[in-house]
Amino acid sequence: MSSTPTFTSTEWVVEAVAWDDPRAQALRGEMDAEIGPRYADRLEGVSADVAARLSSALAVNAESIVSTIIVRDAAHSPVGHAALRDLGGEFTDALEVKRVYVAPAARGTGVSRLLMAELERIAAERGARRLILQTGDRQPEAVTLYERIGYTRIPIYAPYLEISFSQCFEKPVSA
Repeated sequence: MSSTPTFTSTEWVVEAVAWDDPRAQALRGEMDAEIGPRYADRLEGVSADVAARLSSALAVNAESIVSTIIVRDAAHSPVGHAALRDLGGEFTDALEVKRVYVAPAARGTGVSRLLMAELERIAAERGARRLILQTGDRQPEAVTLYERIGYTRIPIYAPYLEISFSQCFEKPVSA
């Protein structure tokens, strides 16, 4: 995948990268370190089988990713990450938003909106009619963002059906 910037502003550069780009991997690692502890108690006392099913539902198969983007600041440091995946099956009209993360130092600066706008542009360009996403009930900042930019709640969808604390959303996209 090309690492040519797809959008540049005076402060931020949005860059398309491969899923395994080291900068993208580092940002996902930061996200896991921050978000994981919020849900750790949800795994306490569950059977190994249930824990494995929950983990499987939240896993991302790199082959299903159709686009990964990062945002870099003026110093070229990566400060934001997001991806789109093709769930296939019943979701032929949709792409799924995955792993939206903004580093703490860049929060409140518009990076999350920039990431989401770029995902919407990419999805429309790829012919998707809508974006869907799943987040958890312990990520109120994410829920607030999604609602503010026009996402509406939908029922929990596969593969998250067993994750009762999921909150799912969709937004139509247009070319």
